[in-house]
Amino acid sequence: MDIQRFIRDHRPVWSELERLLERFDRRKREVQAEEIDRLTSLYKQASSHLAYAQTYYAGDEVETFLNQLVTRAHHTLYAEQWKSGTRIGEFFKRHFIGYMLERRWFILLATLLFLIGGVSGFAAVWQDPLNLYAVLPASIADNVDPQRVGENHDSVQHAIMSSTIMTNNIRVAVLAFVSGITFGILTVYLMAYNGLIIGALAALFWQSGRSYSFWAYILPHGIIELTAIFIAGGAGLYMGYRMIVPGIYTRKYMFLRSVKESALLLIGTIPLFVIAGIIEGYITPSGLSLEVKYGFAGLTLLALAVYVMYGVVSGRKRRLQEHERTPATADHRLSHPSTG
Repeated sequence: MDIQRFIRDHRPVWSELERLLERFDRRKREVQAEEIDRLTSLYKQASSHLAYAQTYYAGDEVETFLNQLVTRAHHTLYAEQWKSGTRIGEFFKRHFIGYMLERRWFILLATLLFLIGGVSGFAAVWQDPLNLYAVLPASIADNVDPQRVGENHDSVQHAIMSSTIMTNNIRVAVLAFVSGITFGILTVYLMAYNGLIIGALAALFWQSGRSYSFWAYILPHGIIELTAIFIAGGAGLYMGYRMIVPGIYTRKYMFLRSVKESALLLIGTIPLFVIAGIIEGYITPSGLSLEVKYGFAGLTLLALAVYVMYGVVSGRKRRLQEHERTPATADHRLSHPSTG
C-alpha cells in the first residue's frame, strides 16, 4: 500500500486515539467504562498499523509516530492505578532517556555549537586579553579576577546562591527551548554564545596560570549543568527543524507535535538543573581541595553515564514486554502482508 494512502486511511483512528489519551491524562478519575473499551480497541488497531509500518515503512516518520502512540496507549492502559508518583518515576527511568536518544543528533548539534563558540572565545582572548571585554558583558568582565578564584563564599549565602543559580539555569534552558520558534536561529545563537563565554574565561585563566583551579570550580557542577543545557538546546533545534522540514505532514501539525515532544525533554532537564544548582551552591565554593573537586566531577560524569545506560536497558526490556503482551502484532506481518 502507498504510504500516503496508508496514512490517509488510518489517520482517523490515530487522531481518535490521541484525543482519547489526552482525555485520560486530563480527567483520569472521570473516564467511563465504554471509553476504556474504546481505548483498548483503538490500541489494538494502532498496534496492527505499527506492525505493518515496521514491515513496509521501516525508518519512516510514520513508524516513529506510531511507535510513540502505541507506547503511550500501552502505558495508559497498564498504568498502576493512575499513581502520579509511578508515572513520574517511569518517565525518568525509561522515557526521558528514550526521548534523548531519539533527538540525539540535535543534542549533539547543540553541543557542537557550544564547542565552536568555546574555541572561538578561547582564540579571541588568547590572541588579545582585551578581547575579553568584547566577548563578555561588562558586568562579568569587570569582576573576573583569576587571582581570587577559590575564595570561599560566606556560608550564609550558599542557600541563596544555590537557588539563584538554579533559577538562572532553568531560565536559560527554557529560553533555548522557546527559541526554537525562531526556526532555531536564536537557539543556535544561545548555544554558541554560552560556549563563547566559557572559552573566553578559560583563555584568561590559562594565561594567568590558574587553569587548573578554574576547571576545578567549573566541572563539578558544569558536567550536569551543560548536559541539561545541551538537551534543552537540542529540543529547541528540533522544534526549529520541524518548522522548516515538516516531512509528509502539514507544517502546523508537525510544529505542534514537535512542541509536545520537545517539552518532555525540557521537563526532564529540571532535576538536572536542581542538582547542578545544589552542587554549585555548596560544593563549588567549599574549602575542599581541587583534587577532591575533580574527583567529584568524575563521579557526576559516571552517574550520568550509569543513568543513560540504565534507561537504555530499561527501554529495551519494556519493548520486549510489549511484544510479548501483543503477540498478534508480530503475527500480523505474516498473516496480512498486503493490508493496512
